[in-house]
Amino acid sequence: MTLLARRVDPEWLDELPANDPRAVRSRRDLRLMNRIMSHAAIIRRALERGLSPAPLHIAELGAGDATLLLRALPPRASGARLVFVDRQPVVSGETVRKYAERGFDASVDAADVFEWLRADGPRYDCIVANLFLHHFEVPQLAEMFALASRRTRMFAACEPRRARIPLAGSRMLGLIGCNDVTRHDAYVSVRAGFCGRELSACWPAGSEWKLEESKAGLFSHLFLASGATVCRS
Repeated sequence: MTLLARRVDPEWLDELPANDPRAVRSRRDLRLMNRIMSHAAIIRRALERGLSPAPLHIAELGAGDATLLLRALPPRASGARLVFVDRQPVVSGETVRKYAERGFDASVDAADVFEWLRADGPRYDCIVANLFLHHFEVPQLAEMFALASRRTRMFAACEPRRARIPLAGSRMLGLIGCNDVTRHDAYVSVRAGFCGRELSACWPAGSEWKLEESKAGLFSHLFLASGATVCRS
């Protein structure tokens, strides 16, 4: 049982211009950290349990540079579609091209996540969030989940685990060359992370949803909501 109270504080990367050299370096650090924490593999295993092999429609919230799903998703037949949602997207043309080579029609929506979810848009087989939910307080998470539950039949998230070992690990990132922005934000992220059934408690009640929540490796926390059926439009 964790002794850490949850605390959401601002992260430096969110406040820096996208082209700031420290921000560019920190995004590179995040790609390294995702590999160390095996987030692509964690999300891939979660999706494999709940999604069919048919072409998929997937949206990622707070997608950043959108490189995570390149490692989490297998190649698909034509008709697969990905949408990356972020207020300040930094998705390169090269990344979009790589998705196209793997059978995905990838696009970017530069939008606030709440406004995007409220819009009368298409439904998705899955909505994914990676290292994103911890930025929000419980009332915001509850609102986000209520909106997302109307737009998807599956929601998968991989977040920092709020516990002593991840907190200690966040203090050691300088040893692998992470810059000051990454080191600051990693500690803040762990303090804002999740444990137990905290995310499940924010999901709207309903018997059609199956909720799973657990530790994932040493540093991460997995949340999976599945079972609702939606029609694409």
